[in-house]
Amino acid sequence: MNNQNPRLVLYTVMLVGLLGTMGIALPYPVLAPYFIDYPANELTHFMGVHPKILLGVCLAIYPLGLLFGSIYIGALSDGFGRKKVLLITLIGSVIGYALTAWAIYQESFVFFIVSRFLTGLCEGNISIARAIAAELHPAIDRTKALSMVYAATYTGWLLGPVFGGFLMVYGVAEVFLLAGLGMLLSTLLVAILISKDRPEDKDGTPFWLAIKRNNSLTLLKNAEIKPIFWFYFLYSMGLNAFYDFYPVWFVDYYQADGKIISLATVCLTMVMVIVSISLVARIQSRYGEIRAMLVGGTVLSALLFIQPFASYHQSFVIFAIIGGTIALTNGMVPSFLSHYFGHLGQGKVMGLQTTTFCITNVIIATVGGPLSILDSKWVLLLGAALVLLAVYSLWNNRQSQYVLMQQEQANK
Repeated sequence: MNNQNPRLVLYTVMLVGLLGTMGIALPYPVLAPYFIDYPANELTHFMGVHPKILLGVCLAIYPLGLLFGSIYIGALSDGFGRKKVLLITLIGSVIGYALTAWAIYQESFVFFIVSRFLTGLCEGNISIARAIAAELHPAIDRTKALSMVYAATYTGWLLGPVFGGFLMVYGVAEVFLLAGLGMLLSTLLVAILISKDRPEDKDGTPFWLAIKRNNSLTLLKNAEIKPIFWFYFLYSMGLNAFYDFYPVWFVDYYQADGKIISLATVCLTMVMVIVSISLVARIQSRYGEIRAMLVGGTVLSALLFIQPFASYHQSFVIFAIIGGTIALTNGMVPSFLSHYFGHLGQGKVMGLQTTTFCITNVIIATVGGPLSILDSKWVLLLGAALVLLAVYSLWNNRQSQYVLMQQEQANK
């Protein structure tokens, strides 16, 4: 990709991230009302299990697939080429969304779960987009490129739920079909606008052997990466508790439909886009990633503690502020990983971040489903506590991270 205009590559990756995330986000305001408020059917009341338990399983199975995909996909793109692996996984996503829609038509919970797992497996390719953006450095500043990709991703989270909530009147299956169309468009963009790159793996290692040897979790053998890993692990646990269950909280407390949940998501993600574009790179340059993560995490934890007790109208204001703190903290993590550990393989490093996010999503979705039966606000409060614990963990290990930064400066 070195022969291409860096800005063209960045804009293409941003557009792919936008469309891909829209595809992922379209169903989010749909699932909670579908399982909780819709008339009972064989999918939402499978084997007589409580709908909230089934919803928790559905929320967990997609990131479980994403987990397995992110462990390997980013690392495999280091060895077999970014474009090749990205195209294969995008085609898999299109198929996954089509099969999900078919499962809804058939009211098959088992097939719905299998289809969502397949879709998540293929969409572990988000680590490839981040790796491409990071590799544009020094033509485009690393933090700036990554924050722009995040801004496009947040825009997808902004538009996806809006379309999903308002299109739900046409049918739940149709929402998933539209998501598949977005992924199909992403596939065409990559095929046309991204040039074939030169993979690092030139020794002819067989594909299946490469999968076995080369995955993102091998990075955890490096002791220096563990402090930031544990911070992000705990932080993501808290963040996913909020992401996955604020729609349930809205349904439980305000009998919200897909449109209301979409509007709340707009308040959240609109600020995330603005902060990502205009502030993340500046704050990183002035204060550094570690300080920004500590401050952003502390503020986020406080807001998550307050949010479950807010009134209906106050929630929208709090959601907007939460969006700003999420964008700030999220923008620092990949910048730090890419800067100080990118030499270990950008795809592998970005894959570790995505893998961590997915592991925590599976855990929270599994635990949160039963806990939400008692009261959905307890899941949100659990998220606040986990983010605070993440800040405490990073604070305790901050000295080792500062030493790492000083060593990097000394090597320049």
